[in-house]
Amino acid sequence: MGGKRVLVIDDEEPQLQIISYALKEAGYDVETGASAGEAKELFDTYHPNLAILDIMLPDGSGLEVCRHYREKSDVPVIFLSAKSEEFDKVLGLELGADDYITKPFSPKELVSRVRAHLRRYENDSPVKSKPIQIGDLKIDTDSRQVFTGGSPVHLTNSEYEILVFLARHPGKAFSRASILNSLWEGGFVGDERTVDVHIHNLREKLEKDPQHPEFILTVRNFGYRLRDAR
Repeated sequence: MGGKRVLVIDDEEPQLQIISYALKEAGYDVETGASAGEAKELFDTYHPNLAILDIMLPDGSGLEVCRHYREKSDVPVIFLSAKSEEFDKVLGLELGADDYITKPFSPKELVSRVRAHLRRYENDSPVKSKPIQIGDLKIDTDSRQVFTGGSPVHLTNSEYEILVFLARHPGKAFSRASILNSLWEGGFVGDERTVDVHIHNLREKLEKDPQHPEFILTVRNFGYRLRDAR
C-alpha cells in the first residue's frame, strides 16, 4: 500500500476500532479521531491520503468537516452514516464527498472502497491523451479538468470518473451497476442508487437546464448514457 495514510473520524469507539483494525490489516497507516474538532486538526497535521467521516459527530457535523477539507485538498472523502435518506446523500456528495456508505456495513466492503478510491486518485497516465469533446463539454484527461463553454467545472473524483467512463463510450447506455462497477474493481457492493446522486450532481454542474439535460441522458428503467459527439 506504500504506507497510505487514512484518517477515520467516528464517535462510536467500537466502530472506530473495527474500521481501524481492518484498514491496518490491509496495510494502511491509520489515524483516528472522535469529534469534528479532532477531524479538522488531524487533517492539517496528519495529511491523510483519504478520509473517512461519520456524519453525526458530538460537536458538529461531518458535512461541515468535509467543507473544511475541500477548502484545502481534493483527497478522497468517504462518509459513514446511519442515515439513508436521499437528502443526506445528495448534500454530502454536493459538499465534495466521493462516496457514502450507510451503516451497518462490512469492513471488507469499506476496505474495498478505500482501495479503489486511492487507486483512482493516484492513477496518472504518463501517455498524453486527446481531450474528449462533446458539444461544448470538454474533458482533459491528462490534467483531469472539465470545461463547459470554456469555463472550468469542479467535480469530485467520483463524479469525474463516472463522466469519463460515459464519455469514452458516447451514445452507449449503461446500467447503474455497470457504471458503479467501472469504479470499483471486483464489483460494487452497496446501494446502486448512489449513482443517481452522482448523476444528479453532474447535471447540476454541467447542464444549462438540469431538468432537461443535453449531455447525460436517462435510459428509462435501465440507467444512463452520454450523448454522442454529433
